Amino acid sequence: MRKRKKFMVCVTQQKSCERLIAYGASRITSENDELHVIHVVKENWKYFGKLEETDALEYLFDVSKKHHASLSVMKAKDIETTLATYAEKNKITNIIMGSSKEKDDQQNMINRLQERTRIQVKFEIVPITDEEDIDIIEVESVIMG
Repeated sequence: MRKRKKFMVCVTQQKSCERLIAYGASRITSENDELHVIHVVKENWKYFGKLEETDALEYLFDVSKKHHASLSVMKAKDIETTLATYAEKNKITNIIMGSSKEKDDQQNMINRLQERTRIQVKFEIVPITDEEDIDIIEVESVIMG
């Protein structure tokens, strides 16, 4: 029997997050698999930066619903720890993130999340691209834990 996979797509306020959610949806191969979309923002910050809060939240909800994903939006003092805790509590097997433009490990969200993740999880890093066809996206996978 195949192990059930639980995908966690980490999104930001950028509208390009639909590409990440669509990629996550493409990884679902069984009706038992799960797709979780999560957006965490620092306390005292707006959830979606300059975007109109209600429009951005509705957009993210609609995209998640379109791809049969559960959506979690939360505020926290420590974004990486919140994401890592969510992954642990929900028994996430794969974390999907967009690649970082940050070259410094201290500034790179992916590196910081990998350092805080205490469970064995496969990181799938989707490169930044202008191409919208998710079938050609190459993904860098790293197993942490």
